[in-house]
Amino acid sequence: QVQLVESGGGLVQAGGSLRLSCAASGRTASNYAMGWFRQAPGKEREFAAAMSRTGARTYYADSVKGRFTISRDNAKNTAYLQMNSLKPEDTAVYYCAASFRTTDTVVTGRGAYDYWGQGTQVTVSS
Repeated sequence: QVQLVESGGGLVQAGGSLRLSCAASGRTASNYAMGWFRQAPGKEREFAAAMSRTGARTYYADSVKGRFTISRDNAKNTAYLQMNSLKPEDTAVYYCAASFRTTDTVVTGRGAYDYWGQGTQVTVSS
């Protein structure tokens, strides 16, 4: 069992930055690929960014590529999402997720993730 707790959300003006954190407990985080998803009101939860177990591989949705950066510190069992140049359309609840992996691959499918955090709200004002 893995427990994930997100933090770092808030209200920011367009063009601003936020860094989300996802603290993992319960099992060794280095056995899990990590991902960030987001869900805007009235919309499906969508993929934003993913990172492999070691951090060697990353993948981003086109909508965030070049603005968001996913990272992880396995010694601290924590994953991060640095969000720059934020836009009002980035407003959503952001969720981190963990997927147990035996290889160093990224995971982009929502259904492939085993554990989810409770989410943190990000609101970008225009």
